[in-house]
Amino acid sequence: MKIFVDADACPVIKETEEVAAKYAVPVVLLCDTNHVLHSDYSEVKVIGAGADAVDFALVNCCQAGDLVVTQDYGVAAMALGKRAYAMHQNGWQYTNENIERLLMERHLAKKDRRASGKHHLKGPRKRSEEDNLQFKEKLERLLTKLLEQVDK
Repeated sequence: MKIFVDADACPVIKETEEVAAKYAVPVVLLCDTNHVLHSDYSEVKVIGAGADAVDFALVNCCQAGDLVVTQDYGVAAMALGKRAYAMHQNGWQYTNENIERLLMERHLAKKDRRASGKHHLKGPRKRSEEDNLQFKEKLERLLTKLLEQVDK
């Protein structure tokens, strides 16, 4: 098992690495040439800056049983299609039961923005330390559960 992180603008890289190190799970950070990262723990893969290049590289790298950390519903859907697990940076898990609804909501919101002419919406609220702690706790819970399944 490995953890793959869609690392372009991911706010929980440090928390992911801390939990992964605790359980000796390898982490691979994927980023484009505009967001070059360095890590003492993770393997860093720098991918060309083409549209969705990092997304497709991540999905090509992950395998069944791996864990993907991403805020991108499309990446999560493709990871689930490969029987990997997927988790949002806010700590909730993408599942086969919720991914279709999430993709539909994203589609409808985009359609509404186009119809209204509003292309620049107010972004999400600023992340707090509490948000990062919650992510870390949820990641640890999911990771221990997945590692127990592997050991059985």
